[in-house]
Amino acid sequence: MKTMNFFGRELNVYRSALHTHSTTSDGKLTPAELIDLYKSEGYDVLAFTDHSRTNPVSTFDGKGMTLISGMEMHPIGPRHIPWHFLTLGLPENFEMTFTYGQEAIDAANAVGALVFCAHPYWSGFRTDEIMPLKGLAGVEVYNNSCRYVGREFDTIHWDELLNAGFRYPALAVDDIHTTEHFSGGWVNVLAENKEPATILAALKKGDFYSSTGPEIKSISFENNVLKAEFSPCVRAVVYAEFYHGHSDRRNYYHGVELQEFTTLEHDFTGNKSSYIRLQITDRNGKAAWSNPIWLNGN
Repeated sequence: MKTMNFFGRELNVYRSALHTHSTTSDGKLTPAELIDLYKSEGYDVLAFTDHSRTNPVSTFDGKGMTLISGMEMHPIGPRHIPWHFLTLGLPENFEMTFTYGQEAIDAANAVGALVFCAHPYWSGFRTDEIMPLKGLAGVEVYNNSCRYVGREFDTIHWDELLNAGFRYPALAVDDIHTTEHFSGGWVNVLAENKEPATILAALKKGDFYSSTGPEIKSISFENNVLKAEFSPCVRAVVYAEFYHGHSDRRNYYHGVELQEFTTLEHDFTGNKSSYIRLQITDRNGKAAWSNPIWLNGN
């Protein structure tokens, strides 16, 4: 079992697929086939989030993986665009009987579930249309199935929400419908064990990071100094409000091969941003994202 030093806590790392579709809705794989597929890649946690329907996950053989009951809810949103709410931790008998976005979020929160705004760029939502929603647990930052139309990244939506003070963590997901969507984005949940309640509590607290490839091996923030260790990358960017971030490249130029590095350390004393977040990129263009760290007494 891998562990990670996460702001001074040594926690287990549980590789998690949190956005999936099976033959229960419009997926091409049965629930049993999804379990076998993700188990073959070494996943620890698998959420079933079919469109508008739950699954009887308590009756499934998870092959050692933790199975999470969920749903992708589609209430009506602004301009009559349907919301795509990735909802985790629902009772297996939960029914989607709500028309509008806020009442769907409220109903899910009332039964202890977490609601994330899925692929807002793909859906066509503006950030100002997400802001009025109350009770969201976060957003997606990467959706692997959306890459076919060039809308897989939601970093701008995420940063605009953070700039406005919304303390949202962000997920990377497959949104698997067919095997070509498999294992392109995942969440490394950091927790003491992989019981469903523990995993959901870690997601709610933001105790995780998201990835399409690289690993963050440790991260800390003490005395305004951010330190991180990670798998070999060619770029590490600390995003912040406006131009207050930091970029670490250490690359050779003029056509010479990029230089890889595995650590970052930067002092943010005096930084005027309210938050920072780390994004690392490897030589294959794969990325990983930390959740936001709030600065200046925030």
